Amino acid sequence: MANYEEIFKKVVSHCKEYGFIFQSSEIYDGLAAAYDYGPNGVELKNNIKDYWWKSMVNMNENIVGLDSAIFMHPKTWKASGHIDAFNDPLIDNKDSKKRYRADVLIEDYISKIEAKIEKDCVKAAKRFGDEFNKNEFTSTNGRVLERKKQINSINEILITSLSSGDLERVKSLIEELDIKCPISGTNNWTDVRQFNLMFKTQVGATAEGATDLYLRPETAQGIFVNFLNVQKTSRMKLPFGIAQVGKAFRNEIVARQFIFRMREFEQMEMQFFVRPGEEIKWYNYWRKSRINWHKSLGIAEEKYRFHDHENLAHYANAATDIEFRFPFGFKELEGIHSRTDFDLKAHQEYSGKKIKYFDPEINDSYVPYVVETSLGLDRMFLTILADSFKEEILDSGDTRIFLKIPHILAPIKVAILPLTKKDGMPEKARKIMQSLQLKFNCQYEEKDSIGKRYRRHDAIGTPFCITIDHVTLEDNTVTLRNRDTMIQERVSLNKMEEIISENLNISKYLQIKA
Repeated sequence: MANYEEIFKKVVSHCKEYGFIFQSSEIYDGLAAAYDYGPNGVELKNNIKDYWWKSMVNMNENIVGLDSAIFMHPKTWKASGHIDAFNDPLIDNKDSKKRYRADVLIEDYISKIEAKIEKDCVKAAKRFGDEFNKNEFTSTNGRVLERKKQINSINEILITSLSSGDLERVKSLIEELDIKCPISGTNNWTDVRQFNLMFKTQVGATAEGATDLYLRPETAQGIFVNFLNVQKTSRMKLPFGIAQVGKAFRNEIVARQFIFRMREFEQMEMQFFVRPGEEIKWYNYWRKSRINWHKSLGIAEEKYRFHDHENLAHYANAATDIEFRFPFGFKELEGIHSRTDFDLKAHQEYSGKKIKYFDPEINDSYVPYVVETSLGLDRMFLTILADSFKEEILDSGDTRIFLKIPHILAPIKVAILPLTKKDGMPEKARKIMQSLQLKFNCQYEEKDSIGKRYRRHDAIGTPFCITIDHVTLEDNTVTLRNRDTMIQERVSLNKMEEIISENLNISKYLQIKA
């Protein structure tokens, strides 16, 4: 099997070849860390949004939606702390003149140690066979324990240094670990300094009268400043949540790993407002609920893990990340944070407006506490692509590449394929297409051999292919082909829609009664 790095390169290449993702402004040699979603990519992206929205908003009576503006009053970002403290620690290599995020250099070093642990596990699994117990091995093996101890020590120094603003200690840690520049191969580093990540712009008719504005670096603040508007107009009682899907912008100096870290990205966030004192109960609820949502898509459980924060942000009293094992290692996919009442209180102070909730059960007003769930849509997209990319050797010796995308998320659900372009088959195929396309996203295709068309739809993750042939014209049956098994069965047109609908029913994923 190809190593993870090779697989990732194949996934990136596959995205362009099959219309999932293109480099932004490619005809002008592209714009770094900016990407466009192609015809298949936009369908997959919208399906992920819909799946999240259905489960988060439509299936929860106490969660409502919002779509707030990208431009917000500049005081918003003063209140939230972004103007003063939304920074990345950067470091330059004097020989290559390349700039890096200091924390990412250290995290990459940790990832290499984690890769060694994984390698130890693979070797042990081969040695012990069916008797191998990974949890027991990693908790008892001396070499693994030593490596875990090293990781914990590095993490502790990094987190403590960053939270206290001790950038000299961050640089000395890089030097102690002998971390070298990937380009020059030297460790000739500058001092570490902070760089604010917000994009600044201006609004106004003239330069002299223009007002400074920022492109929002997160979507959460749009929810917080609308708390009272939403609560009153929706007549919501605590606990309740406000959900939003929207663009955010960060001036990432070291944007990398394809769409994992970009300057323009989308978030799917929900802020859940609760009584003070009940936040940890709800934090634990959403911690469990969100990992179950990820598991509902059928991705292997061992590809997820929680990373509980030991050193918390000043506004939080509990925080964890759901990490996914991308081809470049375990990285953050979604954050669940108990943010206390920091955000609403800050906006109350800076705006001079009372932001309180009157609780009829206790006959008192208070500033609610908040539990946040924040999922990167682009990262979720990459999760689906990386997990679903499959290569298999067929009996014929050919290699089949296919995307085993969960049916509910697949860009194209059904391919309609007349066997030939004559004898009335295209006309029959068009009628079948018309009967299905109100319910499913279908694609009609008659170019190339049927085998090539099957392979093309395997490559974009289409779950079902319907082939119309001479027999169809005689008895109203078609060949229904399954993407994952490649099994073809003859079914009547009456049964065909029922079979497809059953496989695409959201209740199969979210485990609710239809």
